[in-house]
Amino acid sequence: MTTTYPRNLAALEEIVADTARQFAAFGIDDSLRDTVDLAIEELFVNMVKYNRGAAHDIALDIHPIDNGVEVSLTDFDVDRFDPSQPVTVDIDAPLAEREPRGLGLYLIHKMVDSIQYEYRNRQSRITITKRVEHADV
Repeated sequence: MTTTYPRNLAALEEIVADTARQFAAFGIDDSLRDTVDLAIEELFVNMVKYNRGAAHDIALDIHPIDNGVEVSLTDFDVDRFDPSQPVTVDIDAPLAEREPRGLGLYLIHKMVDSIQYEYRNRQSRITITKRVEHADV
């Protein structure tokens, strides 16, 4: 299901509420919600913050997959920025020596199973997947 949101950080509250509703409607394992909400928040904030010239709403798609969920965010009339590439962050460096950017994407790469990026005709689509981890018994 595709839902669009205004490019405004105030939309995050509505996004989280809609994510909860869609997880329930699709029967997606609720244990994935915290990770998915954090990833959506980070990607949405980056789109709002760094694509300031864009006027279109941002589209969010959530779909169930085997043992998990696939989430896509699409931004329109924007420059290319590929968050699927691994981000290097020195998490052991003292805070005063750290670069101010990249930690959010670094965390997303650590938390989700995959990140894919498509860019065509000034349209940017980021897709993440997250599956339930089953412990061996």
